[in-house]
Amino acid sequence: MNLLNGGMTDQAPADPAATEDMLVNQPIGYWSGRAHEVVTRHLRDAMARIDVTQPQYWVLNRVTSGPTAPSRDEVAAQLTPLAGGECEIPRVVDQLLHRGWLRTDAERNLHLTEAGEAARAELRGLVTEIRAEVHQGISDEEYVAALKVLRTMIANVEGDGGDGGDGGGS
Repeated sequence: MNLLNGGMTDQAPADPAATEDMLVNQPIGYWSGRAHEVVTRHLRDAMARIDVTQPQYWVLNRVTSGPTAPSRDEVAAQLTPLAGGECEIPRVVDQLLHRGWLRTDAERNLHLTEAGEAARAELRGLVTEIRAEVHQGISDEEYVAALKVLRTMIANVEGDGGDGGDGGGS
């Protein structure tokens, strides 16, 4: 149960059609999961239309983001938590090497080729367009407030050392 406005309220089952006054009792797990699902699918569908995957985009960005060229192992270590398993990022590196978007130097560090940088720039434009579409009608202040709430919820659960509560979906 949630203690809201000085009273006890029962959590309602997830309801995509919940009215605004019913949202206070909706489970965050459903809504955050649904947002993740639809936004990720939309982004990945757009990338698929130009024959690129989201993990490929992650790797292209990671290779250019640091002060020095990263190794395959460094890229895998940083991106594996985002990917679908420990083999995903090394496979993506191989795909990008094969495609000619990455190259390795004598120390086996990764670098973008001209074609890789062109692809990264094209993808950056696509991601910027999709971000604008997803954020349509949402002010920067509202977006920041939503992320702060989610960050606090994460800290509330991770900070207590427990299992995250009653297992009921919050």
